[in-house]
Parts: sequence; C-alpha cells; structure tokens
Amino acid sequence: MLKRSFFIAGLLGLSLSGCAEPAATPAGTADTAKGKALVDAKGMTLYSFDKDAAGKSACNGKCAENWPPLMASTATGSGDWTVIARDDGAKQWAFRGKPLYTFVKDTKPGDVVGDGFMNNVWHIARP
Repeated sequence: MLKRSFFIAGLLGLSLSGCAEPAATPAGTADTAKGKALVDAKGMTLYSFDKDAAGKSACNGKCAENWPPLMASTATGSGDWTVIARDDGAKQWAFRGKPLYTFVKDTKPGDVVGDGFMNNVWHIARP
C-alpha cells in the first residue's frame, strides 16, 4: 500500500509539473561554440542588432523575416528585461535595453551562425 501511495504521489507531481507558472524571464542561457548566450524557449541563440536604438527596434519588414523578434505577448518586463513596442504595435523582449532576435539560418539549438553577420552588426546576446 505504501509503495502505491508514493507511486500515485509521483504521478501527481509529474502531472502538476506542467502547470507551473511561466519563468520570470523570457529566455535562458546556454553554452555555444562562442561562449554563453541567451537562448529562447527552444534553445535557439538570441542576438542583438547594432542599428537598434535603446528600447527601439530598427529591424522590420524583410529584416524581421530573417531575424525574427523575440515576441512578448502580454508580458511585462522586470529587472534587465523590458518589453518594447515594435513599429507594427507588436511587443518584443529586450535585454538591458537591446531588442532580441533569433536568426533563420540557425537550424538547431546552439547554432551561432548569425554572430558577426552583415559586417559585424549582429551579435550573440550575452547574459
């Protein structure tokens, strides 16, 4: 009887673990071939763009197709994390004032193909 109680309690714990509240930040960190990087929920490397002004994305249209913004639905920022308004009114995450993006040519978690891209204006977002 005791073993079954632990088994049931374990199953309940596993089923409830999927109900946890979302993380306090929209990204995590991971080791890449170029060191630690911020990554999205899928483990894809996040980047910053030198042409962005603090709190304002300069990557729209075709640029945003190649460098998808890290979107923020109804979230609000905290600490180093802020939410900015894009030109189209959508919300995007920024870290330390820099809007964040993924890169379409990164095909798997840990890829860093976009680092230094376009004459070194794209950079890995570092924690």
